[in-house]
Amino acid sequence: MKKRLVLTATTIGAMALTASASTTADTLNLQEVTVTAIKQGTDIRNLAISATEIRRNDLERNGITGTKSAADMVPNIYIPDYGSRMTSTIYVRGLGTRIDQPALGLNIDNVPVLCKENYDFDMMDIAKVEMLRGPQSTLFGRNTMAGVMNIYTLSPLSYAGTRALIQYSSHNTYKIGASHYMKLANNLGIAFNILHNATDGEFRNAYNGQKTDWEKQTGARVKVEWMPASDLFVSNVFSFVHSREGGYAYEQLGKNVIAYNDTCFYRRTGILDGLTIKRNYENFSISGITSYQYLDDNMTLDQDFTVDPYFTLTQERKEHAVTEDIVARSTSAGAYSWLFGTFGFYRHYNMDSPVTFKDKGISQLIERNRNNAMPSYPISWDTRDFVLGSDFKNDTYGVALYHQSSYQLGDFTFAGGVRLDYEHASLKYHSETHTGYTITTQATGEVFSHENIDINERGRISKEFLQLLPKVSLTYLVGGNKTSSLYLSVAKGSKSGGFNTQMFSDVLQQKLMGVMGIGASYDIDEVVGYKPEKAWNYELGGHFECWNHRVKTDISAFYLDCRDRQLTVFPNGTTTGRVMTNAGKTRSIGAEFAIAVNPWRGTNFNVSYGYTNAKFVKYNDGKADYKDKYVPYSPSHTLFVEALHQFDFSGGSQWLRSLTIGANMRGTGEIYWNEANDVRQPFYCLLGASVTLAGDKYSLELWGKNITGTKYNSFYFVSIGHTFLQRGRGASMGATLRVNI
Repeated sequence: MKKRLVLTATTIGAMALTASASTTADTLNLQEVTVTAIKQGTDIRNLAISATEIRRNDLERNGITGTKSAADMVPNIYIPDYGSRMTSTIYVRGLGTRIDQPALGLNIDNVPVLCKENYDFDMMDIAKVEMLRGPQSTLFGRNTMAGVMNIYTLSPLSYAGTRALIQYSSHNTYKIGASHYMKLANNLGIAFNILHNATDGEFRNAYNGQKTDWEKQTGARVKVEWMPASDLFVSNVFSFVHSREGGYAYEQLGKNVIAYNDTCFYRRTGILDGLTIKRNYENFSISGITSYQYLDDNMTLDQDFTVDPYFTLTQERKEHAVTEDIVARSTSAGAYSWLFGTFGFYRHYNMDSPVTFKDKGISQLIERNRNNAMPSYPISWDTRDFVLGSDFKNDTYGVALYHQSSYQLGDFTFAGGVRLDYEHASLKYHSETHTGYTITTQATGEVFSHENIDINERGRISKEFLQLLPKVSLTYLVGGNKTSSLYLSVAKGSKSGGFNTQMFSDVLQQKLMGVMGIGASYDIDEVVGYKPEKAWNYELGGHFECWNHRVKTDISAFYLDCRDRQLTVFPNGTTTGRVMTNAGKTRSIGAEFAIAVNPWRGTNFNVSYGYTNAKFVKYNDGKADYKDKYVPYSPSHTLFVEALHQFDFSGGSQWLRSLTIGANMRGTGEIYWNEANDVRQPFYCLLGASVTLAGDKYSLELWGKNITGTKYNSFYFVSIGHTFLQRGRGASMGATLRVNI
């Protein structure tokens, strides 16, 4: 009963990389405890979904401390490493976009993270990661159209002791962390942990000789779990993360160097507090998950990424959000099971995002365009810099009702669910600029007139979205064996609509050009707002085990039909910004395969492979028709291969209980970088290896990543006629020491 009630009860090995190194003193004996999830059940391999579960040994061995590194091991999930931690861009089965709403949801200890700018951070003591692919909107709601990632952390009710982590690697990169778990009573546990990491960075700005991708990050977490009665469980998790980094290692194509003159950095402070209360009754349980989320960040960019003074952008934001999820679920062992839930949230942010035009931006983007249009009366700007100011207040709230039922009839299980989701979003904006220019007569060189420009506009726009999100599935137990099953599922997913706040500088710029009698004007309602993206996923798959559980296999094939596809584009007339628009229809056809083999004690082989063929069914941007072109930024193939062997010395010294040798390979590609499919990143592989020594209370791992120094690109984009890319990270070597006290 106790194990069944503990909502996030988990375990992690004693900082060792193998199971045999996880036994220490009695108070540190870490036996694996089942994680009890609120919605989807304890064993995701029994469900009619394509899913990957990464447990503690695999997490530690591969150095996984966050979302980006976890995605490397999962088929058809790609989180490129570029820009900064703000750019948590995620692509799954051909779905995903570079800005705004994510396609993949994130839950930490059952608490949903609303803002994707809070997705990318490092954590200590991750016990298990689940990756559910395909639409999960029926149970998990907004922005889980492509799937959901569930992260569970170590429980103070299942572990007591102190743990430490020290890691050092290339580019003066280090991590230092410590955590302490203790029971204040038999039914009350508390955990504290802190993690600090920093790096000098790998990429250098040739303009000033400084590293661009330096970073410092500090995070802390306090977790309290209490069982005041055998049928009642209470958990509260408070986490805090502060980071500051350079980032944005973008080099101009053909020059092969990073070179820009203005400052680039990203600073973020994030707070997440989640309270979970679960009460068990005779035949059902009721759970309540309440959260408060806070984000304070600042992105400052040399937005042209060149040594010339075009323009800069600063985007400062403060966001507050609250969520409430109430779930009632049957717990009886009968053939019929059910789940009812209601979810509500509220988000509010204030944002200030001025764009500062500088000398070359004024001369090349404003004066030249104006003077080419009216050469007889050329203009010159009064000052060599001015500000296009924009500030916003955004309020978004939503409510949802959802239900799922399943019925088992012999070896067949029928399941169906539906979610009704309502969302309201409003945006108050204020845009202004105050500048001026002088008109001269070309023939005489005399001043014709002087014009002041004073634009000061305020407004409010709002949008409402209503979604009905159904899901049905059929599961068949092969030969009546609960460890092997086939499934067929059909599900609808949705990604929220919203507002293009980055577009307001362009709206203001075009209005400024309009004052001068040139340029196009934008309809704010048309270019600033965009609708939800919707997709139907049709999937056939299976989960299989054989050879006395030594071989586990997961396989699936899917067809995904996406409508109102959200795409990041540069609209006609724009010079500084990007816009999200509902640009067309896409379809994805693909398959996923994963196998884990344990042929004999101490030896493991793991392979996961994903294939996605994602193309446009309908998309014409007014300049070209991209029908049948591949969807950009989404890889066609993902591959992870791992082999390891552990030599057991448990009968010897307590200082050396095991030696583990491992090697892995991560493959990604090919990736098309634009809708025309005329530039691409071919398929590439990154080789890694590790050697681990483990004793009773420690493990020491020597590891390498991309040890062959494979060259590849992780990002590509075009801005103001210039083409940029970011190189992938090169070879890195390091050592990780984990200690239990």
